[in-house]
Amino acid sequence: MIPRHIAVIMDGNGRWARQRGLSRIEGHREGVNSTREIVRACGELGVQVLTLYTFSRENWKRPLDEVSALMDLLVNTVGKEVKNLNQNNVRLRTIGRIEDLTLPARTAIHKAVKATSNNTGMILNLALSYSGRQEIVDAAAALVREGKTDPTEEDFAAHLYTNDVGDPDLLIRTSGEMRISNFLLWQLAYAEIVVTEVLWPDFRRPQLIAAIEEYGRRDRRFGALAASS
Repeated sequence: MIPRHIAVIMDGNGRWARQRGLSRIEGHREGVNSTREIVRACGELGVQVLTLYTFSRENWKRPLDEVSALMDLLVNTVGKEVKNLNQNNVRLRTIGRIEDLTLPARTAIHKAVKATSNNTGMILNLALSYSGRQEIVDAAAALVREGKTDPTEEDFAAHLYTNDVGDPDLLIRTSGEMRISNFLLWQLAYAEIVVTEVLWPDFRRPQLIAAIEEYGRRDRRFGALAASS
């Protein structure tokens, strides 16, 4: 069973680099190679939406040189990958406070989103300057502006950043950490979670297949009792 929507917390770039005596940015660069392979594999497997936790709002607190290098890496990567995205019919989208990014990063993102906007295959959703709590606050504020005094869950979900792509079926977290790190707090309510000890730069197609196979063995209940109960 292939999940319709997969979300990934791509963790472990810094640890991967440290284990090899490299700078953290080298870990991030190798992580880009994993991202490229996972995007291609998800498209080939029939995944409809892939949401990647690319840069959190908390990441702005990292050392200035690392943040600057990450913004440069984002600019370079997005520019280079547009051709591959178009060849694979992938449509690029973003969620989060994109206005927080540096001007070159914002420009590169906007160009890539526009360049892939007519593609009809998998949606690649990059979470950039993203905070799950801030997303919930933004949705609540939008409801207040509309004068909604008794909103339903459907009303609230309609104002989330992911309102038109649906909730993830599967969350994958690499590097073995057992937390969701302020990621898609509302949307992950009933997602199946697979945590792997593999660091993100080492996470490739075989590890993706293993996570999807684990998902296929789960009994998704959405809060209800199992059929055999």
